[in-house]
Amino acid sequence: MKLYNTLTGKKEEFKTINEGVVNMYVCGPTVYNFFHIGNARPFMMFDVLRRYFEYRGYKVNYIQNFTDVDDKIINKAKEEKVDSNVISEKYIEEYFKDADHLGIHRATHHPKVTENIDSIIGFIEVLIEKGFAYVIDNGDVYFNTHSFEGYGKLSGQSIDDLESGARVEVNLNKKNPTDFALWKSKKEGEPFWESPWGEGRPGWHIECSVMSTKFLSETIDIHAGGHDLIFPHHENEIAQSEAYSGKPFAKYWLHNGYINIDNQKMSKSKGNFFTVREILEEYDPEVVRFFMIGAHYRSPVNFSRDLVVAAANGLERMYTAKENLEFLIGKNLKSKVTEEELQKNAEMMEFRNRFIEAMDDDFNTADAVSVIFELVRFINTNVNEESSEEFMKKALELLKELTGILGILTQEKQLLDLDIEKMIEERQEARKNKNFKRSDEIRDLLIKKGIKLEDTPQGVKWSYVK
Repeated sequence: MKLYNTLTGKKEEFKTINEGVVNMYVCGPTVYNFFHIGNARPFMMFDVLRRYFEYRGYKVNYIQNFTDVDDKIINKAKEEKVDSNVISEKYIEEYFKDADHLGIHRATHHPKVTENIDSIIGFIEVLIEKGFAYVIDNGDVYFNTHSFEGYGKLSGQSIDDLESGARVEVNLNKKNPTDFALWKSKKEGEPFWESPWGEGRPGWHIECSVMSTKFLSETIDIHAGGHDLIFPHHENEIAQSEAYSGKPFAKYWLHNGYINIDNQKMSKSKGNFFTVREILEEYDPEVVRFFMIGAHYRSPVNFSRDLVVAAANGLERMYTAKENLEFLIGKNLKSKVTEEELQKNAEMMEFRNRFIEAMDDDFNTADAVSVIFELVRFINTNVNEESSEEFMKKALELLKELTGILGILTQEKQLLDLDIEKMIEERQEARKNKNFKRSDEIRDLLIKKGIKLEDTPQGVKWSYVK
């Protein structure tokens, strides 16, 4: 498997530090509101990567943090006249609701900043002792970016370029413009903790270094997140982590591309800023997930109604193939596999190899989805009521196997209500008695209830009207 490493700017052969184990850290949300569709992309894409590693037999230790103390949380708490922890706990709960709908698996650990303050303070103390950080008069602690050789290596810029071109916090007490806060002294009305430098709270960047080290190790296999985190967040993580340990922080840095809305950058000022909660009021969660994974993770994605509808239609084709197989299995007593089916089965298994080949090439979900569509066409062409049950089952198993890695095609058809089943039986009886008027009446009634019927040689087949 090869992955594109942002740190080196090229695809590299993926080799874990410890055989058979992937230690992976993905930056989580700042919990002051529902997370937006841009946040959702890394959450979903790296969920798929995790699933793929597990499919390939790795044990994955997957950490995704919650930033539960931050200026945005504090401001929201002031607006609502509640404590900051009320806001953060509320939106952690709401995060899980939306993430569950999108099929995002829970991380191995979801550490919170507020539960790791002692570890953060200890980490900062080491940086001060080693001469990489300094305390100013008001009790703020800053990391000295000029003390760390190689600052800027992730974003590919020199420290001079970063200082002349980047938007950095203006503070006359800092030694250098790119120096960043490790600890912030207490301000009126803000949550705070005791520290050797006075009452205060952590800066933003320090939390991920501490929690990655604490829950994984000083050097991890993969650190991932959105492209917008490369600078300053991930750049600063590298500096403070490697200054602390003297070791490389992560072997592979993965970053997903941006999301545009109708070909425009998403922003509140343009009125095209949407939370996942708002998106899910209009679109099926599985359709949103399928839309996201249909593009290569490093490519930008344009979110538009037409493209989401196209994704819904594509997903429907997959469901139709799956439901046709489920319907046919058990309807035919033919069990002996023919010579032709043995050859077709070998041909069908090549789709698995091609899927793996796509995923091994820098986690190319776009090509992997294309392979699944080809598998669906193969199934539609080669599996019918004359096929053996064994051949049908192998086709269904393969389809479920590959789509399961992507976290799609997971919905099972619900059982019908007894009243609906009785109506279908009544229609069948009417057809037997050549009472086609009554048969048509029942069919129309079922359509109004969202049930579509199809008469086949194996019996009546039903599906939901979508």
